[in-house]
Amino acid sequence: MLKVLDNNYYDMISNNILVPPSDTEDNVTYLNEFYSLIHMPAGNFDPCGMGQSPYSTFPTPYIPASLLELEVSELPAVWQTPGLDLLGHGVIVAMIDTGVDYKHPAFQTLDGSSRILSIWDQSIQNGPAPETFSFGTEYTREEINAAIISENPQALVLTEDTDGHGTAMLSILAGTPNKEGTFAGAACETDLIVVKLKEAKENLKQIFFISEDKVCYQESDILLGIRYSLNIAKRLNRPIVICLAMQSNQGSHDGLGIVSSYLDHLSLLPGIGIVIAAGNQGNNQRHYFNSTTTTPYSNDMELRIGEGDRVLSLQIWGTAPSSLSIEVSSPNRESTEEVFPSLTSCRKFTFIFNETVIWINNYSFEAHTGEQLIMVRFLNATPGIWHLKLRNPENEPFSFHSWLPAGYLISDETFFINPNPNLTITSPGNSRHQLTVTAYNQVNGTILPESGRGYTRSGEIKPDIAAPGYQIPCALPRNRYGTATGTGAAAAQAAGIVAMIFEWAIVKANYPRITGNNANHLIISGAVRDQNEDFPNNVWGYGRIQAEHVFERVLGDGNSDGNQ
Repeated sequence: MLKVLDNNYYDMISNNILVPPSDTEDNVTYLNEFYSLIHMPAGNFDPCGMGQSPYSTFPTPYIPASLLELEVSELPAVWQTPGLDLLGHGVIVAMIDTGVDYKHPAFQTLDGSSRILSIWDQSIQNGPAPETFSFGTEYTREEINAAIISENPQALVLTEDTDGHGTAMLSILAGTPNKEGTFAGAACETDLIVVKLKEAKENLKQIFFISEDKVCYQESDILLGIRYSLNIAKRLNRPIVICLAMQSNQGSHDGLGIVSSYLDHLSLLPGIGIVIAAGNQGNNQRHYFNSTTTTPYSNDMELRIGEGDRVLSLQIWGTAPSSLSIEVSSPNRESTEEVFPSLTSCRKFTFIFNETVIWINNYSFEAHTGEQLIMVRFLNATPGIWHLKLRNPENEPFSFHSWLPAGYLISDETFFINPNPNLTITSPGNSRHQLTVTAYNQVNGTILPESGRGYTRSGEIKPDIAAPGYQIPCALPRNRYGTATGTGAAAAQAAGIVAMIFEWAIVKANYPRITGNNANHLIISGAVRDQNEDFPNNVWGYGRIQAEHVFERVLGDGNSDGNQ
């Protein structure tokens, strides 16, 4: 078995400068021009393996960012651009997610042929893999078209979307309108690339104390999906919009993560649009913030752990120049020793009066960001209120942020007692130049309570824009339609508008060198803003997206060909 698939090997992200040139392809998987995976023997599992390697070398786990329902609601005309005739023609859109139901009419032209250029299913290993990739199976448009007209499509093209999230998000972005007029994607004449992510390795879930029954996806596979999509766009010499409707609460929330920083780089290149969901962690009490400015320079953070969350982890990110120690106490007030910061240490504490075991990593210097990071991981956690005491041993003011895992990785019964709803935008939505999209209820005009709020930990303005995200009509597997709610659905609509901009700018040759960041500024300039609020703000960003306003600003006279 290839090491990139083998659970006996950790996938460790490394800067390409540090990758030994003599390593074989099976030992190293090239991610992009900056990073590669080095496959290291896992051996017997030891939670303190994280202490022996930098935190950022372990790929971040991700989960989907919208909830799906079978009911179909009325079609909101939020992305309509009357008279412009811009539907994304000539532009490629890529969805890196849970896959696609390629047989659904939402991804076919009027004559029944597929709009999908190719599918890379990372989870199927009967090949052939895409060129320059070592695993998974690629299906071409020709193979997909043959399968669609076959009596047994799955015999020819095995891939399917058992979750439904990828199908829904791609349809909102670019689905072909149905005959009933109850569904239409935002940019329904684009060509499509689909990457179905394989599930994260069990050893990665073990490292981050994610329950075995929770499905998640790993950062490195997302990076590979991005490279695959860009390769196709480059080969065809076409503009591309990549939409990521995935979320993670891990990382520094300042745009310096590996995926975040790479997407930021891509957003500044001509013909590449990057659109990211802000995440759905705004109201689930999984972010805590403290600023201690007076003596005794300590803070008691309270965490309620629910009955069903026997394994979990949390992260605490300190703010320079302060340096923090930590002490953890159980609901019956049995405590660990005080753990001081160091470069690599990992401390294990076994509680006497209950079955809980805790591992604490207190990194004085997290290698990728240069910030202090404290990881606390619980095994057989006793339900109840835990106390985490943070202290500055130098008796100086300090501040810190803490995040619990996102979404279904833990239950709603686990939360901070005094949470802070701000800085709840998930990775990779915290970098500067990509378009980060939050969601609002288009029925009553209010922000969705679960929508991630800004700003970033480094003070960047995020989210950028708000798009409709409440019960958005979508396609679902097995020829069904339903609705999706959340920032993933909002991001998919915004990505469709970026595709429209690229059609006008690149395909119609009005502004051939346009970058994703340029398109983002056009969207921001055309946003609708409530006169009773100050903009930008950490809830709405620069306002509500409005495609028609974007092109009114660009064209002036409404001429879609740009003629003056």
